[in-house]
Amino acid sequence: QVQLVESGGGLVQAGGSLRLSCVFSGRTLSPYAMGWFRQAPGKERELVSSIAWGGSHTFYADSVKGRFTISRDNAKNMVFLQMNSVKPEDSGVYYCAASFFPRTIYATPLESEFGGWGQGTQVTVSS
Repeated sequence: QVQLVESGGGLVQAGGSLRLSCVFSGRTLSPYAMGWFRQAPGKERELVSSIAWGGSHTFYADSVKGRFTISRDNAKNMVFLQMNSVKPEDSGVYYCAASFFPRTIYATPLESEFGGWGQGTQVTVSS
């Protein structure tokens, strides 16, 4: 069972930046990919970005391309999401999750291919 703990959320003004962090533990095997998801009130959870754990494949939702950057530190079992030029519509609870499906490192990942959800970290962007 993988455990994930997110941190770094908070209140930020539109145009500002935040850096989210996620540390995972609990499994001896490395995931194929890690992902960041978000859920705004009244909306479904959506995949924001993902990164292959052992390669360079990344995915970004169209809404965050050019503004968000995902990265990882394999030695520390951590994944990060650098959020720049944030907008009010970026507000929500951000979750990280792990995927043990190999398809996630060469195709557009599906939420169903991720698991081990943490408690999330709240991001609020004020206008």
